[in-house]
Amino acid sequence: MNIPINIETLLAGKVVESERIEYKKGWNPAEIMRTVAAFANDFENLGSGYIVVGVEEMNGMAKRPVFGFDDAKFDKVQKEMIGFCNLMRPKYFPKMSLEDVDGKQVLLVWVTAGSNRPYEVPKDVTSNKKDYEYFIRKFSSTIRVNDQQKHELFSLTANIPFDDRVNHKARIDDISPFLLRNHLRQINSRLYSQSESLPHRDLCVQMNLAEGADEHLLPKNVGLLLFNDTPEKFFPYTHISIVEFPNGAGGEEFYEKVFSGSVQQQLVNALSYIKAQTVKSKTVKIKGQAESKTFFNYPFEAVEEALANAVYHKNYEIREPIEVRLLPDAIEIISFGGPDPSVRISDLNKGLIRVRRYRNRRIGEFLKELGLTEGKGTGIPTIKRVLEANGSPLAKYDTDGDERRYFVTEIPVHPEFISGTDSHDDSHDDSHDENKIDKLLVILGSNTKNIVAERILKTLIYCHNPKTRSEILTNIDLKNSYNSFKNNIIPAIDSGLIVKELIDKSKSKNQKYVSTDKGKKLVV
Repeated sequence: MNIPINIETLLAGKVVESERIEYKKGWNPAEIMRTVAAFANDFENLGSGYIVVGVEEMNGMAKRPVFGFDDAKFDKVQKEMIGFCNLMRPKYFPKMSLEDVDGKQVLLVWVTAGSNRPYEVPKDVTSNKKDYEYFIRKFSSTIRVNDQQKHELFSLTANIPFDDRVNHKARIDDISPFLLRNHLRQINSRLYSQSESLPHRDLCVQMNLAEGADEHLLPKNVGLLLFNDTPEKFFPYTHISIVEFPNGAGGEEFYEKVFSGSVQQQLVNALSYIKAQTVKSKTVKIKGQAESKTFFNYPFEAVEEALANAVYHKNYEIREPIEVRLLPDAIEIISFGGPDPSVRISDLNKGLIRVRRYRNRRIGEFLKELGLTEGKGTGIPTIKRVLEANGSPLAKYDTDGDERRYFVTEIPVHPEFISGTDSHDDSHDDSHDENKIDKLLVILGSNTKNIVAERILKTLIYCHNPKTRSEILTNIDLKNSYNSFKNNIIPAIDSGLIVKELIDKSKSKNQKYVSTDKGKKLVV
């Protein structure tokens, strides 16, 4: 039986993080069973793990062409695997399939996060002496737990993420066969070709969307959220609401649009609406230069990542929708509940993420397969990177203290759009820049050359967020030298338009420079 994920996508490392993949050149039962136990324990709620036999690892990636697995040994290995899995406590059986890669066969073992963790396994299943141990994944390695990790692993016994729990109020037929097959088609899974002839119950089990005895098979919440047209029937207020406040949140006028349907369809439709109705660009022609610069009021990739994160990490037990507020000067995305207690808001506001454990491991898997969100812990850094590249202020994050009932992501508008010239504008008002340059010349002194004032104007816009000397000089097309910086940027520092970020470390090699309020007002 084929496994849902596309093998080429898996080997490319674009969907599944390295923590969830183990490559083995050959069949090694002792090592493989330790990793099976580690993936089943799912210590960080990352979701399924994959063991690929017949593939060598090189710098954390699959070496191509693959080494291959002798398909004549498949039946023998399957029988051995059943015996080894019976040794696990409690018993656990992964799914296995042969996959075609580079004209050869590889053995793919899919280890879904177990419902009865913690699991222990003999350190060497082939040895006569069975010394049982608990194993977990630490980065991309399988390790034996220490005392602290063992205690924490046992604390997870009854803590199955909500999306991976069975739903006793639904039936297996509540999972849509059409939506299932459409997903398999989208991710180019080999299982798609079998889905038409495969009984619906078997397909749900094969995709780990149902659990239980044959006579009492129940769907999992993730199946109802992603593969049902009306998930609100089971989880009230599971929709995305976009509310536009043209006069600000305090104004009486507002417009609302609600996106319903399967969770991933809500996300796709809401993003399409925001991209078409809200995201706008402006092209600025720089006087004296052939190049022009295009930036956006809200870079779409940042909005996409923020909303996908909200869908990924929402607490679907709470009867509140995800709300997107379109304000004159920002986009706010509000979801319930709040971030994990291990997450510090101060870190998020710096673009850092140190998530200890994920709320919805299965929803994350499916969104990654569809390319709607990135890998582990990359969402917040991606938002920071994209906003900086656009010259936008950094995103802000908030929650209600220790209660952690909600989470807010605020993406500020690019400062060039605050003045109201927020239309697609390929023509640039040169006189507007000339007025700014005239003001600059008054501040900098009449001896300042126009070209220097133009460079400083460009730098004041660019340094809305802190930038290094090298980044600043590259932005104004100058070599990274002290003289270039002295002649073109230091006048702005001396005039109080730009300041050093590390004031107490004036000569630090990591020094960055940022526009002051005085400098920011000048370029608005």
